Amino acid sequence: MFLENLKHSATRKGWIEVVCGSMFSGKTEELIRRLRRAQFAKQKVEIFKPQIDTRYHEIKVVSHQGNEIHSTPVPSSSNILLLANEVEVVGIDEAQFFDMELVNVCKQLADSGVRVIVAGLDMDFKGQPFGPMPGLLAVAEYVTKVHAICMRCGNLAYVSHRITNETSLVLLGETDSYEPLCRDCYNRANQEK
Repeated sequence: MFLENLKHSATRKGWIEVVCGSMFSGKTEELIRRLRRAQFAKQKVEIFKPQIDTRYHEIKVVSHQGNEIHSTPVPSSSNILLLANEVEVVGIDEAQFFDMELVNVCKQLADSGVRVIVAGLDMDFKGQPFGPMPGLLAVAEYVTKVHAICMRCGNLAYVSHRITNETSLVLLGETDSYEPLCRDCYNRANQEK
């Protein structure tokens, strides 16, 4: 079993950190920064991303700015427990695309002494809480909300507004599919539809 395989230390305490916000806000950039610091400190780090996210690279987590870090793509959150043996830090990118069990996976990791750093969209393109993110925000010790700049007025962005007619919840895309908007511009954009 996972918990039995992990080495426990009397001084090692686990916790969950969540970095959230809209698209183009720097979530992945912040995740990579934190994971690189852990690697620099010679901590054993494993990074995971959903298997469906192949926008920039099939294996690496890549930020919009081009920074990258090796990761393991997994089809579901339960695979993280199978692959995160004897690690000190687990990074998870694009958490909103994982199943709801991700919350329990992160709790199990943290309870066993692992520092868990999760990045993801807190809301979908409709402005609704996205996938397991609300649960992760509730159980995390540390939450960082980062903001993009509204593409229409320059205020802090609130949500990732979809600029295509696609209606499916999951649509992997970039600036051709989404624009970060503040609350006021988002509300006006929805009234114009």
